[in-house]
Amino acid sequence: MSASRTGPSVEVWPGTSAPLGAHWDGTGTNFALWSAGATGVDLCLFDADGTEHRERLQETTHQVWHGRLPGVRPGQPYGYRVRGPHDPASGARHNPAKLLLDPYTRAVDGELRLSPALFGHRQSDPSAADPADSAPFVPRGVVIHDSFPWEGDARLHTPWSDTVVYEVHVKGATMLHPDVPPALRGTYAGLAHPAFVEHLESLGVTAVELLPVHHFVSEPHLLRRRLTNYWGYNTLGYFAPHAAYSATGSGGGQVTEFKAMVKALHAAGIEVVLDVVYNHTAEGDHTGPTLSFKGIDNAGYYRLGHEDRSRYTDYTGCGNTLDVRRPPVLALLMDSLRYWVEEMHVDGFRFDLASALARSMHDVDRLSAFFDVVHQDPVVSQVKLIAEPWDVGEGGYQVGNFPPPWTEWNGKYRDTVRDVWSGARVGVRDLAYRLTGSSDLYRSDGRRPFASVNFVTAHDGFPLADLVAYERKRNEANGEDNRDGESHNRNWNCGVEGPTDDPAVQELRGRQVRNHLATLLLSTGVPMITGGDELGRTQGGNNNAYCQDNEVSWLDWGAIDADLWTFVSRLVSLRRGSPVLRQEAFFEGGEIPGTALPGTGGTRDLAWFAPGGGQLTSSDWFDTGLQTIGMYLDGRGIRHRDERGRPVVDDSYLVWLHAGPDALQVELPGPPWGDGYELVVATEYPTGAPPRPTAMAPGPVELPGRSVWALRVLRNPPPAMGRNGYAVLSAT
Repeated sequence: MSASRTGPSVEVWPGTSAPLGAHWDGTGTNFALWSAGATGVDLCLFDADGTEHRERLQETTHQVWHGRLPGVRPGQPYGYRVRGPHDPASGARHNPAKLLLDPYTRAVDGELRLSPALFGHRQSDPSAADPADSAPFVPRGVVIHDSFPWEGDARLHTPWSDTVVYEVHVKGATMLHPDVPPALRGTYAGLAHPAFVEHLESLGVTAVELLPVHHFVSEPHLLRRRLTNYWGYNTLGYFAPHAAYSATGSGGGQVTEFKAMVKALHAAGIEVVLDVVYNHTAEGDHTGPTLSFKGIDNAGYYRLGHEDRSRYTDYTGCGNTLDVRRPPVLALLMDSLRYWVEEMHVDGFRFDLASALARSMHDVDRLSAFFDVVHQDPVVSQVKLIAEPWDVGEGGYQVGNFPPPWTEWNGKYRDTVRDVWSGARVGVRDLAYRLTGSSDLYRSDGRRPFASVNFVTAHDGFPLADLVAYERKRNEANGEDNRDGESHNRNWNCGVEGPTDDPAVQELRGRQVRNHLATLLLSTGVPMITGGDELGRTQGGNNNAYCQDNEVSWLDWGAIDADLWTFVSRLVSLRRGSPVLRQEAFFEGGEIPGTALPGTGGTRDLAWFAPGGGQLTSSDWFDTGLQTIGMYLDGRGIRHRDERGRPVVDDSYLVWLHAGPDALQVELPGPPWGDGYELVVATEYPTGAPPRPTAMAPGPVELPGRSVWALRVLRNPPPAMGRNGYAVLSAT
């Protein structure tokens, strides 16, 4: 879409105060902007050559400034200049010298360029307004109209219990992919290209969780170091797809391209979940730039200090916190969420630092307005909702405390699994909870095992290949003298720091990667795989690559660990085909009727075995030196039913997890638990596939050091019974 030229002055009709943003009606565009503190608002329209024309919005209704401009068409770049008091001490930061992005704009054109004009205050006197015009250095909104041919596309509604999440960065996924055309690499179109979609399909994942795609900009401190914000947790436009990820330009084409990506992924049976950052914005703290919210209504959008309103309450570690307690801010969030569901067809959201959204006055409040509004909203309440259940403020770690229908990134799962495989002497009690859906966290409020989104790695931290190769972070390239990033990673480098040619260390690291992934994919709950972990991707020891928009972060399709990819796809396939591995209800541990044999008790839906063959005792549960556990899952004890109300019955499995360094003899239990066992996954093999034969009789077997075995339970068929109740013997 090309920008339509606007003359020196155009007629401004009163227009309407709703909806907010810029909306084209076929003959003109209505503009509406909320600001409680403004004394005047100028709408700024830009020609293709950058010439600016200002039009006064003379109508205000309920703190919304509005006007309709006949003849203004899709493709028109625009922004606002807002007049009002500039008194940081009272929380007011209006400055008409600064061009402001419409918070409701559907598309953004132009990049943020480093300049002193970005800042609303003088550097020499923070209380004084800076007079420099920021328009040449800031992005602008774009009027759009997009009648996309969805052709029956709809959200997939994949059940949580069937979901396998793949966390991935839009740009990093395809920048180095040789089968994606160069012009499409790193874009929405690249992510939708068959070469990448086929990878997702063959891997077996059911949802992509995209790192932030709301339009974002880089922080000035990164621009000064000639770096950029790669991850994108620095949002400026909550309705606009990030323009730099578009192969079709930033004049509105990014909206169409994003929708086409969603449509292509849906056609492949893959849901789209967005990582969203509603807790803070790109404007930073009191020293940060004035780009949108600060200049529109600083005190209305942000949580300000109680004693000094020139400062911001910062629960995010990013300089500011949006004040979701205020109705206009809450409305912005809900309008944004509904837009992405209804207009962009996304299937859910992962909320960054969600505890910051839940805060009322200070503490994290489970009954905050945000939760109440989400819960009752007929659109947003029906999609997948994932909380990152912590922020950086006091009391912000809230794993297990979000209300239904929320699911959560289970940070305790990550920590426990890492502890176990790094060799920490933590016993198996906490591990048992994590393997079975974390009932200690999610059962009491009526949630189900799929409230736990299980993960071992994420974008933030070491990728899995580095988790087993580095004990110390290597973040020097970030320009912060290696001070950034987590220093306590609960990891082990397998005896050598960094790369090595030692085949024994390489083999051990490969096995440890498979141990983490096998644990993840055999656990009850919703597994999340970090994009690239299935390929063996490394970041060279950088565990905070937020500003590395380069080969450090991009998926390297030229260095794929084919055996590891096969291993992961094998585990995902096993999981998706086995209801007993993705239960919808918490285990009860009770005896299953009809499973007892003469002189014995029956099996249980869940049982725990010690290496010696007996079930774990109370003392075993509190033995911090125990490094081996057997998890027995009986497929005849599944308590959920299919869509027609029929019982769901599956195979049974015995999973052994052995974190000790040496081989260990364990006992495979006999009847009624099993008449034999088939080894289906063993992490000592590069692809997880054990050599034939794989059948084992009950009794002693040797587990290799640091390994996971998944064994399918074999049962002899019961003898046929004659009319007199005696077994019928065959002729052979």
